[in-house]
Amino acid sequence: MLPFLVVIHVIVSAALLVLVLLHSGKGGGLSDMFGGGMGAAAQGSTVVEKNLDRITVVIAIIFTFTTLSLGLMMSTPT
Repeated sequence: MLPFLVVIHVIVSAALLVLVLLHSGKGGGLSDMFGGGMGAAAQGSTVVEKNLDRITVVIAIIFTFTTLSLGLMMSTPT
């Protein structure tokens, strides 16, 4: 079970890194990649950015659970 959980944790970690880097900072981000530019900034969040936020939250929750699970598994004696 432990090697499987480590593999899942590594995949989720990489996905979380990519998703956080896709978010827009003070300027641009994902909206600029797809041609949103300043128009998207004036209108608020686009549907793509809202979906990106939701996916990032789900992946972050999975990351939290895998981190806690690995910590508990590693701390208990066998």
